[in-house]
Parts: sequence; structure tokens; C-alpha cells
Amino acid sequence: MPAVEVAHLEVSLADGSRLVDDVSFEVDSGRVLGVVGESGSGKSTLSMALLGHARPGARITGGSVRVGGVDVLSLTGRALREARGSVVAYVPQDPAAALNPVLSINRQLEEAITGDRAEKAARVRDVLTAVGLPSDRAFLSRAAAQLSGGQKQRVGLAMAIVGEPQLLVLDEPTTGLDVTTQAKVLALVARLCRERSMAAIYISHDLAVIADVADHVGVMYAGQLVEFGSCHDVVTAPGHPYTRALLASVPSTMERTRLESIPGRAPTPAPPHEGCRFADRCRMAAEVCRAATPALLPLPEPWAPGRDVRCARIADLDASPRTAAAAPVHLLARADDRTPVLRVDGLGAGYQDRQVLFDVSLDAYAGECLAIVGESGSGKTTLSQCIAGLQARWHGGLSMRGEELAPWAHDRTRQQRRDVQYVFQNPYASLNPRATVGSSIGVPLHFFFGLNGKRRQQRVAELLDRVELSADAATRYPSELSGGQRQRAAIARALACEPRLLICDEVTSALDVSVQAAVVELLRTLLEGDLSMLFVTHNLAVVRSLADRVVVLNQGVVVENGPTEAVLDAPTDDYTRRLLADALDVPTASVA
Repeated sequence: MPAVEVAHLEVSLADGSRLVDDVSFEVDSGRVLGVVGESGSGKSTLSMALLGHARPGARITGGSVRVGGVDVLSLTGRALREARGSVVAYVPQDPAAALNPVLSINRQLEEAITGDRAEKAARVRDVLTAVGLPSDRAFLSRAAAQLSGGQKQRVGLAMAIVGEPQLLVLDEPTTGLDVTTQAKVLALVARLCRERSMAAIYISHDLAVIADVADHVGVMYAGQLVEFGSCHDVVTAPGHPYTRALLASVPSTMERTRLESIPGRAPTPAPPHEGCRFADRCRMAAEVCRAATPALLPLPEPWAPGRDVRCARIADLDASPRTAAAAPVHLLARADDRTPVLRVDGLGAGYQDRQVLFDVSLDAYAGECLAIVGESGSGKTTLSQCIAGLQARWHGGLSMRGEELAPWAHDRTRQQRRDVQYVFQNPYASLNPRATVGSSIGVPLHFFFGLNGKRRQQRVAELLDRVELSADAATRYPSELSGGQRQRAAIARALACEPRLLICDEVTSALDVSVQAAVVELLRTLLEGDLSMLFVTHNLAVVRSLADRVVVLNQGVVVENGPTEAVLDAPTDDYTRRLLADALDVPTASVA
């Protein structure tokens, strides 16, 4: 029997809207099921329902979740609490949120174990060894704040498996991690499932991650499974138009291509209605697609067996394999004798008694995107904050158009503050939640240009149009926007200053692949003028798609600096080679 059997699972709101609608699947012991889809598709709601939990305002209204013969949804009270850990365990997206900042690592692990002191100590050592962490007294006494991001995620995994569950539910556990740490966590998840005979359900918006870790994949849209099958078959020969659109949004580390975002937005929860929920965004949509809700049915020959797709036009789907994207983007020819917009010369920086950057030198030119890449802790963000005037503990040379820049932004001239603008990683924290989008964009327009009234409103509308947001977004609050829309609004606010240098710090790391594609293509259009862009990231596929040149940082030292193609195709430093080896790509079918 399968280790996990989910049948006709439903999670609904009070008005009848379904967040998860008639979802069924099975997972064997030692296997990983990947669940992929855009934000709002129901992935996280599904993951919580597997633990018998629904968010406030929602409830599980139908179906069953059987893990090792135990019907989780039939449990209540103490029995359900005990099952969460011993039958099914959960690893959240943010490892810091899973750990108590006050308690030691040892105390938190022991709380999930029954037995005497010796038994608990042995179990703690066992799980820490399993996740590749030390189990000495010094490490066990640490608090969460003393761990790196990768260590926190490993401790989160240790806390999940210490109860020896039969099902491990992982909700975006590698989002925000650098490629090397991500590769280690993914390999760890696969190994733990094999060695401990656990089934796992891995939730992600990153198809490259799913292709690396999962045996089977379920593609979700608007609460429904729209495609299900072996991971290799789905990613190399996708059936449903939504799966194809997702894959077209994914950048490649091998080829510089133009990315295709999915038009429109995912639907908000609504009571069940007739018709395909993807029809409004689908290029294949016809009247039959809106006439009735399609069922999840097996694909006929010549498709590989074991494939299910929810599409009214199932007979018209193309069974040809997916090959590499065919829309290359060529670099613009640049003169070698250009004057740099930004010059960094021998920059060193640190915090208190710890130096982070060592003798960093680079130039950024007008109309180019310079990518800064490296692992977490390599100094990427410290460098970008020094340039922006947000970190003053540095020495060396830093100039814009030949003018020296003061360490702190408030000590720079008004023109210099205009010239350098920063777009932060987290779109949810970079806008004032109490101000409308139009008000936030209008602040620099008033401060730098003295615009007020109708002139400011007109300029706000122009900036929103430039980042492909509708004019009515000006009257909305950040909480009313999606993550991608918030990031666009943050970019519009930066562009309001008419900067010469735009610093983008991991601006796509938390976005869906489709939204990421839209933001990358937006940034590409900004480079058509004289704007210079510093793109801080750990995503080498996005670097390949967008950047003209690359600087690779390793422990605060520049180890590679050159054109994107030269660095990624023929790296000279072992560290760069390791980063490329750990970078993930969605596989394509090889066609003779």
C-alpha cells in the first residue's frame, strides 16, 4: 500500500470558495512528490491540510488523508497533536520561524522526544548526524541567531524527523538560499527519504528545484491539480497549457533567452463554477473550455503512461517534447573606452571587528547590468549597501561619474542621493503599509522635483505604466497587491528619482517563476536607456538571462570579473565552477 493516500481533499471558505478542490494522489515510502504552481494556487493550503490544519476563515470540508493507515483528518485534540510529529511532520519556508529564538538547539530537539535523558541524547545525536550537523556540546548550546541560514534549515529538518514520521511535508524550504546551500538541502531531503523510508511532499514554485528532488510532480492551479505524472515526463514533455507556460518562464544557466511570463493573474478564491479555471489565461482556450469543468483524465497515446491532465482539449494537446527555448537575447555592442557610471576601487568593509570585503574593485557602465553573485555571507549585500550609503564602515575609493561618494547617504549631495537607488529583496516590507502606492511613489517626486497636485499624479501614472501596472494601482495599499505587483511598485518608486544606478538586491528570489520572468523582462527594458544596474543575486539562471557582466564574490574577495558568457561558459576559478555545478536547470528532452 502507498505510504500516503489523499482522496478528494477539499478546503473551503465560509462562502463556499474552494482553496483546495477535489485533490487526490498517492505517495510511496522513500519517494518525493513535488507540488508546483503560482502563489495562490493552493499549494501551502494543501500542505497544511495534510496535517489536519486550515488557516483562519477556512476549514477542511471533505476528503481524507491517510498516512501509514492513519486517517489524519479523523483525529482531534491530543491524538491530532501527537500525530503531528510522529505520523506527519512539517518544515516551513522560513527556518528562523520554526525555531524558538530563546531556547538552545538541544532543548528544542529534546522537546519532540519521549524517553529518559540518555535516550533523548542518543536521538539528538542521531538526527543531527543524519542532517550533517555537529552534535557536540558547543553546537547544541547555540541559539537560532548563532546559526547560518543553511544550518537553520538543517536544524528544522532535524526537528521534523526526530519524531520518525512517515510523511514529511516541506513548504518552500530552500527559497532564499544560495545555490550551494540549496543543493545540499535538496540532496539531504532525498537521502533522508530513502534511508528512513519516509514519504515527502515538497511544495515549491521553482520548477528547477522540483525537477531535481521529486520523483513525481503535481501541478496546481486555482486549488485543482491540472497535471500529474512522473517528474521527468512532466518537465520534458508537459501536457497542460499551464505547465507549458510555467516552464516557458524558467531561465536557463546554459543560454541567454527572453523569458515569457503568463499573461493575466491567477484567479482569487471563488465558489465553484463551470469551465476551466485557466481558460482566461490560456492560448488554447475555446468555447468548450468554458462550457464545463474538465476532469483529471489519463493522457492517451502517444503520451507516456501514468500521466493525468485536466484539460477539455486533451485530444488536441501536443505530445512533442519540450526543447531549449528558442528566443535568444544578444548583448549590445559596447565601446571599450567608456567612462564608468560607478567606480569601486580597493573597497574594504566590515562590521565591528569582522572584515567582510577585501580590496573589491569593479566598474559599472551606462546601459549595462552588472551581476554580483556568490554564496550567502560572500559580501554581496554589504557591497551594495556600501554603494548605496547604507553601510559606512568601509575604506577605499567609491565614485559616481568621477565624484567621490561619502560613506553615509545623508552626507551625500541631493544629486548623488538621486543617482543611486536601491530596490530591496522583500517586496512585502519595502513599501509603507499605511500609505497608498501612489503616495509612496509621490514622496521622491515631491522631495527631488517639487511636484505636487495633478503634476505629481500624472507622473505617478506614467511611472506605474512604465512598470506595467494599471493607473488604479496608485489608490491601492500594498496589502492589496500581489508580491510581483509590490516589487514593480518598489521599482517605480526608485525610478521616480531618475537614477543613474539602480541596485536590485535579490529582487526576484521570492517570486513565482512567471512573476520573476515579468520582472526580469521589465528590468531588461530599463537598460535600453542610460541606466546602469547592479543586480545582486544567487540565481545564476537569471544572471545568464539579464546580466552583461558578472562579478563573483567569495568570502569578500572578487574571484571572477568579466562578461557573462565568459564567466559562465569558461570560469577560471574553482569557486565559480562549484557554483555552476550546484546551479539547477529544468531538464529538456534530447531530440535527435
